[in-house]
Amino acid sequence: MACRSGCCCSSGPINEDNARFLLLALFIVIYLLCGAAVFSALEQPKEREAKERWAQRFEHFSQKYNLSKKDLNNFLRNYEEANMAGIRVDAIRPRWDFTGAFYFVGTVVSTIGFGMTTPATIGGKVFLMFYGLLGCAATILFFNLFLERVITVIAFVLKSCHERRHNKAVLPQNGRRLSGGDRAGGAGVGKGEDLAGWKPSVYCVMLILGAAAILVSCCASLMYSAAEGWGYLDSLYFCFVAFSTIGFGDMVSSQRVVYEGHATAAYRLGNFLLILTGVCCIYSLFNVISIVIKQVLNWLLRRLEAPFRCCFPRRGHHPHRHPRRNVVVPGHLRARRDPSIETDAINESETDNGRRMSGEMISMRDFLVANKVNLAIMQKQLSEMAIGHPRPAGSSSRQNGFSGGVGALGIMNNRLAETSVDR
Repeated sequence: MACRSGCCCSSGPINEDNARFLLLALFIVIYLLCGAAVFSALEQPKEREAKERWAQRFEHFSQKYNLSKKDLNNFLRNYEEANMAGIRVDAIRPRWDFTGAFYFVGTVVSTIGFGMTTPATIGGKVFLMFYGLLGCAATILFFNLFLERVITVIAFVLKSCHERRHNKAVLPQNGRRLSGGDRAGGAGVGKGEDLAGWKPSVYCVMLILGAAAILVSCCASLMYSAAEGWGYLDSLYFCFVAFSTIGFGDMVSSQRVVYEGHATAAYRLGNFLLILTGVCCIYSLFNVISIVIKQVLNWLLRRLEAPFRCCFPRRGHHPHRHPRRNVVVPGHLRARRDPSIETDAINESETDNGRRMSGEMISMRDFLVANKVNLAIMQKQLSEMAIGHPRPAGSSSRQNGFSGGVGALGIMNNRLAETSVDR
């Protein structure tokens, strides 16, 4: 009776997807509050100092040249309007010639959006809404294709290293390879099975992608520091802001008309290629980190299972309650389900233990088949949520967090090891 009155989930089991969503939302809110406190403590004194210094300069200038503060304020507002149109004190290249416009559309479709150039005409603003809709979608697809291929290459390399270590492990001391019959009775059988269903660790992939992102950022920072005259730390800051598509716009590369001592055309080409490569690397790294965050959320959910054990009926089911999929239940009650095409995008390429082979290059045909299945899953799930009826328990398939996901999370789930249900 105490459980029914005090338990917040007495109406039924907690849906694991909803629990993970709420936990992640709580984490993001706390993360935002902590970030706001840190930046406020770091930047607010500098802001106050800048305001006081500007007030002194404004007062000194108005007295020196005998200008009224109202006229001076109006002049500064006019300069702000000109500044928004691309007029600067320093000489910069035209914003809306073909090369400047190409730089602008690159920041649009990549979602960087530096903000140093924005359309001022009604026609330009209307065209941007339609242009960005298709361009951003196509670029996100490109990033997902890049992610799939870079994960495939990394998986191929790591599996080759794993096979090499495995082959060394099965060699006897005299240097001859054991036959299949000799390995059948020993530990080689287990190793052979592990090799058949082996997947690269998500943590190892994260380290490799992190190293690649750092390498690209360091090389790009050397170029920007030499060409733009920025400090090296400022250049690293610009690389992170640009590669992560945050795009504050306080520092923008390749804006001078001519770069002295540098080949201007070569520098602009290198700037384009480095930004493209950096954005792809950081996008891939962010998706791998999101999988690690998902693992932490799953660990927290498992730790929080004990307080909710009273909410789960141990025998039978309520006659008027629809069974709910993917619920948070104690580990010993979570049954393994048979794999199904509803949760495994390319089921025929998986092994018996439910893990997808990771050393294979993905053909375009397999990719299209996977996307068709993923879209069908998404449509079915949206339909179930719309009508309020989850899938029946008899048709439930194996759920492993983001199994059968669409987009980057689906790619990561199919290619890496730590997304399986037994992790």
